[in-house]
Amino acid sequence: MAKQRKIPMRKDIVLGEMKPKKELVRIVKNKEGEVSIDPTGKKPGRGAYISLDVVVAKKAKDERTFDKTFGIKVPDEFYDELVAFVDHQAARRELFGND
Repeated sequence: MAKQRKIPMRKDIVLGEMKPKKELVRIVKNKEGEVSIDPTGKKPGRGAYISLDVVVAKKAKDERTFDKTFGIKVPDEFYDELVAFVDHQAARRELFGND
């Protein structure tokens, strides 16, 4: 019988709940203080995770979650980019399944 693989879990900083890493996207702040989306999960810097859910992304924008998390002023354009990215990823999941 095959050994059950451990599923990496991360905390969604908007909802405050643990979820499988595959259901989340990493947001990273680098040394220069720039905040960006990290789809690969490998960029250097301080990372925080958010669910691949448009409602959660919009809530993060309303509450300015990343401003608090990273201790800097994150531009509105980043939040708009995040909502668009999450919307795109959610649409891809519906089309292609849970890969």
